[in-house]
Amino acid sequence: MWTMAERGEVKVITVGGKGSSLSSSSVYSVATRRSQLRIDSSVLDRLSNHTQNRNPLNQPQFPFLKSLTPIEVRASLTFLLIKLIHSSNSATVLSLICDTLNSESETLDLNCIGLTEDSVLYGICAILDHEAAALTSIVDAVAALSCEAVKGDLSAFNLTDGGDGHVDKDRVGVVSDIKVLVNGSKLVGKIESEWLSKIPKINGKLREVVKALHSMTRAEFNSGFRSGKHGDGEAVGTTVSTFAVALRNLGKCSLGRAKMNLDVVGRECLRNSLLALFDKNCPSEDVLRNAFTLVLDLLNEENYGKLVHEVNALLGIVWKIVAWEGMTSLVALEGEELLSAKSSDSIEVDGRDADVEKKSEKRKKKVVLGKGTSVIVHFVKDSLRRKDHGSGEGLELLEKWVEALLLFFDPKGPEFDALTYKVKEIVESNETRRLPKLPKGTRDFAKEQMTIRERAFSIITEVFKRHGATALDTPAFELRETLMGKYGEDSKLIYDLADQGGELCSLRYDLTVPFARYVAMNGITSFKRYQIAKVYRRDNPSKGRYREFYQCDFDIAGQYEDMGPDFEIVRILTELLDELDIGDYEVKLNHRKLLDGMLEICGVPPEKFRSICSSIDKLDKQSFEQVKKEMVEEKGLNEETAKQIGSFVKERGSPKELLCKLKQEGSKFFENASSKRALDDLEILFDALEMSKCIDKVVFDLSLARGLDYYTGVIFEAVFKGTTQVGSIAAGGRYDNLIGMFGTKQVPAVGVSLGIERVFTIMEQIQKDRNQVARPTETQVLLSILGDKSKLSLAAELVSELWSGKLKAEYLVSTRFSKHIERAKDSKIPWMVLLGDKELEKGIVRLKNLETTVEEEVPRNTLVDELKRRMK
Repeated sequence: MWTMAERGEVKVITVGGKGSSLSSSSVYSVATRRSQLRIDSSVLDRLSNHTQNRNPLNQPQFPFLKSLTPIEVRASLTFLLIKLIHSSNSATVLSLICDTLNSESETLDLNCIGLTEDSVLYGICAILDHEAAALTSIVDAVAALSCEAVKGDLSAFNLTDGGDGHVDKDRVGVVSDIKVLVNGSKLVGKIESEWLSKIPKINGKLREVVKALHSMTRAEFNSGFRSGKHGDGEAVGTTVSTFAVALRNLGKCSLGRAKMNLDVVGRECLRNSLLALFDKNCPSEDVLRNAFTLVLDLLNEENYGKLVHEVNALLGIVWKIVAWEGMTSLVALEGEELLSAKSSDSIEVDGRDADVEKKSEKRKKKVVLGKGTSVIVHFVKDSLRRKDHGSGEGLELLEKWVEALLLFFDPKGPEFDALTYKVKEIVESNETRRLPKLPKGTRDFAKEQMTIRERAFSIITEVFKRHGATALDTPAFELRETLMGKYGEDSKLIYDLADQGGELCSLRYDLTVPFARYVAMNGITSFKRYQIAKVYRRDNPSKGRYREFYQCDFDIAGQYEDMGPDFEIVRILTELLDELDIGDYEVKLNHRKLLDGMLEICGVPPEKFRSICSSIDKLDKQSFEQVKKEMVEEKGLNEETAKQIGSFVKERGSPKELLCKLKQEGSKFFENASSKRALDDLEILFDALEMSKCIDKVVFDLSLARGLDYYTGVIFEAVFKGTTQVGSIAAGGRYDNLIGMFGTKQVPAVGVSLGIERVFTIMEQIQKDRNQVARPTETQVLLSILGDKSKLSLAAELVSELWSGKLKAEYLVSTRFSKHIERAKDSKIPWMVLLGDKELEKGIVRLKNLETTVEEEVPRNTLVDELKRRMK
C-alpha cells in the first residue's frame, strides 16, 4: 500500500506490497516533484529472478511525447510503474522507472522507456482529477467574494423543488456553501447579472463532472494489469470532453465576474492600473474559446492522447481566470488597505499620490462582509503581512502585490493549501453556517403545540379502543414493489430511498397498504386495528399540506354482515370529529361501484374508469370546466361523454332523499347492475346511520371519487366547514381486493384515516381565537427552596418525597422569591411549597394555592398527604 514518510521537505512514497493502491494526489505529488518514489522490497524480491521482460522498453514511443509537459510525463511514468508492478516484469525495469522519476534533472531521459497510450491517458487524468478537485474546493469561495464585491443580487440562489424528487444535489450544495460564506453580509442583494445568476448551475455542473472524472480515474488506478484492452480512449474521451465543457462555461462566467470586479474598484488610478495588468496577463475569452475548440477537434479526430493533454491546458487557462477573479474581488472589497497590508506607506500609481483618496475612503462607512468571506479576507491580509514582497513603487510595486494575491489561487502556489483548508473550515463550521432550516413540508412542534397534539391523540386513541381495536405498528418504509400500483396517479408522490442493502425501498405513503401487507403476511382473516404514525408524500407543500405528517387509521378486516363495518367506520369518524370539538364539518359519501356504473352509463371505456375517477376527484379544487378539459384533451374522452358525466356529478344532498331519487322508476342507475348493487348497499348503510343518529353529518355526493386505485365500495371524505381553510380532514372507504394482492386469500376490509395535521391546524386556530394558552406541562407542585446552591441536597430530599408520592412536581433553588413566583405563573403550576431557613427551623413548610393566593403552614412530615388531600 502507499505510505508516506517525511525526509526533509520531500515526502517519500512507498509503492507495492500487499494492498497496493494509487491515488491522483499521490501521482500529482510525484509529478510535481514534491514526493519521491520507493518500491517496496517485497516487490523487488519477488521479481529479482524474473527473466521474462514484458516491459515498456520494447514499446514504441508515444507519438505525442514531445508535446507533453514535464509534469504530464512524470504522471504518466508513475501510472506506468504501478501497473507494471502487477505484471510479470523484471525488478530492473521497475527500478529504472523509479530512478528516472527520482532524478533531480529537469528533463527526463526517456530513450529507454516507451510510454504506452493508456499510461499517458490515465497519467494526465490523475493531474486533471487532482487539480479539478482543488478547483471545486475554491471556485465557490471566489464566486462568493465576487458577489459581495459587486453587491450582487442572489435571488437566483433561492432554488425551488418541483416536488418530483429530482433535485440537483450539486447545485443545492453550491447554493448552500455560498450562503454560508456570505451569511450576514450587508453588501449582497442589489445588482443583477447573468454572471451571478449562473453560479449555482455552472458550479454545480462542475462538481458533477469532477465526480465522474474522479470515479473513472480511481477505478482505473486501482484495477489490476490488463493487456490488450480496448475502448479506454473512448471512455476517457467521453469523460474529459464533458469536463472540458464544464471548464469552458466556468471560465466564461468567471471572466465576466472578474471584469465586474474591476469596474467597482473604488480608486480610479488603481482600477486603471489593474485593468492594464488584467488585459496583459489574464487569458481572454478568445484564448478560452480557441482552447476549447481544439479539444472538440481532437475529440472528433479520436486523438485521445492529445485530447487529455489539451484538456489539461484548458484547465490551466481556467485556473488563471479563476485566480484573477479571486484577486480582483479581494482588491474590489478591500482596495488600498489590502494592497498596503505590509506597509502603511502610500502606493503611488500612475504618478499620483494616493493619500488624498485614502483619506476620503477612510470617511466611508465600513462595509460588513459575510461571516465566511470576512474570514477569508482576514486570512489573506495576515498572510501578506507575514511576507516581504520586495521594494519598489508605482506600477512595479502593484505588480508584485498582484502576483502575491494570485498565488493564493494557484494550486501549485505556497498559500493555496492553507486557503483551501480555511474555506473548508468555514463551510463546515457550525459557527458560520446560516441558521438551520427545516425541510419544506415539515414542522417542529413547540411545547404549547405538543399539548394540543397529546390531547388530540389521547381522544383519538380512546375512541379507537372504545370500538375494540388493537394497536399495530409497521416500518416507516416498505419494499417499493409493495407500494407501487396502489395509489393511481398519486404513485408519483411516493418517496423512494437510496439502495442501502440490496433492496429497493420507499417511505410509506399511507398506513393502509402496510396494514394490508401485514394481514396477508400473517394469514389473518379477521382484524380490527388502529395505528397512529407518520407517512410521507413527495408533494408540493402548502397550508395544511405537508410532506411528513401523522395519520390516524382505523381498519376492520374480515367477513361481517353487509355494510356492518362500513357503518361502524363512518360512525367512528363522526365520533372523532365531535369529540375533538373542531366545529362544523360534513362527511361526503359515495360508492365506487356507483361511480363505475355512472361511467359505464356515460360510455366511458372500462380501462379508463380509474383515470377518469382521478379527474373527477379534483372537483373539490377545480371547476367542472377545468376537469372536463382534462378528461377530453388529456384522457381522450369525447365532448358529449364528458358533458354527461357533468350532469351526474353535480348531484349531491341528503343521503336518503338523493338515494330515493336515484332509485326511482326509470332511473338509469337502477338499470345498471353495478350501480344497482351500490344503491342497495347504500340503502342499508343510510338506515344504520339514521338509527345511529349521525346521518345528519353525512352528504351523499356523486362527485366524490377518491383517486386511490384500491377502493372497491363505499368511499367518504370529511371536510371542515369553518373559516380555517384546510380542505379534507379525513377520508376512507372499502377495499376488498387490496389484501389479496399480497397473499392467496381475499380478505375484505374497510377503514378511515384522519388527517390529524389539518385537525391540529384547526385546533390551534380555535385556541388562538379564544385567547387560550395551553399549559405546557402537567406539573402540580413547584417546590421552592429559598436559598443558594448549597440547598440542593435539601431540594433533592423533598422533591423525591413528592415524586415517590406520585405527584407531578418540579423544584427550584434560588434566593429570589420573585423568581419562584415567575416560574410557577409561567408554567401555570397550581401549588407552591415554600421552604426557607425559618421554615426549616420550625419543621414546617408553607403551602400556597396560586389560584386563590391562600397560604398556610403544614408540618413537613405530612407534606405529601396534605397536598393529595387538597388536590382532591
